Amino acid sequence: QGQLVESGGGLVQAGGSLRLSCAASGGTFSSYAMGWFRQAPGKVREFVASINSSGRSTYYADSVKGRFTISRDNAKNTVDLQMNSLKPEDTAVYYCARGLVPSGSRLKEFVGSWGQGTQVTVSS
Repeated sequence: QGQLVESGGGLVQAGGSLRLSCAASGGTFSSYAMGWFRQAPGKVREFVASINSSGRSTYYADSVKGRFTISRDNAKNTVDLQMNSLKPEDTAVYYCARGLVPSGSRLKEFVGSWGQGTQVTVSS
């Protein structure tokens, strides 16, 4: 399924914004759902957001709804996560994920590949 490479993580104060980007290589990018997950220290990896293959439907965890926006560019093979109004509890390693299905609502069940992760730290 190729490679996923995240970028854009960093340190930001509470209330600030960051934009994560994931560049995909290999496979047919526009055929599959994409998404973001995160894992905080001592916690299990959790779903953050997903987008279907066409980009017309998006899905969010309740904890980020209204603050985060996922988008994709099928011409550039990229998927972004715009994170606004960041909170200290958003601190985690964020992972890009490529699905095995086109539907973003099924991504949690059908992840085909992961990126290496990018650290996001939100200070209070």
